Amino acid sequence: MPIYEYRCHECSRISSHLVLNVKEFEPFCSHCGSKSVKKLISRVRVRLSEETRLERLMDPTMLGGLDESDPKTMAKWMKKMGSLAGDDLGEDFDQMVDEAVEEAASGDQKTEETD
Repeated sequence: MPIYEYRCHECSRISSHLVLNVKEFEPFCSHCGSKSVKKLISRVRVRLSEETRLERLMDPTMLGGLDESDPKTMAKWMKKMGSLAGDDLGEDFDQMVDEAVEEAASGDQKTEETD
């Protein structure tokens, strides 16, 4: 069954819809409800079972190369784990992680300057 993505002209967010009957489906923004949306060409998405997602999260190789003292490594790992969790954490999550990396990097620079 196809999953179609649409960008809202009102709030600029992307909505994903599992469409069972294309002829009867009327696209809308699942965030603000607007019907002013544009269909996007998107990547192929495969829905995994909850069991498969949990198995992938528990895979010890996911921790390979993880450096807890490096904010960039931690951010990359957090984003990867978030995507494997199966929930769309949204653009806000990625933005928060990126801001945390920048804050940690600026804190490291201040520490180096005072040494």
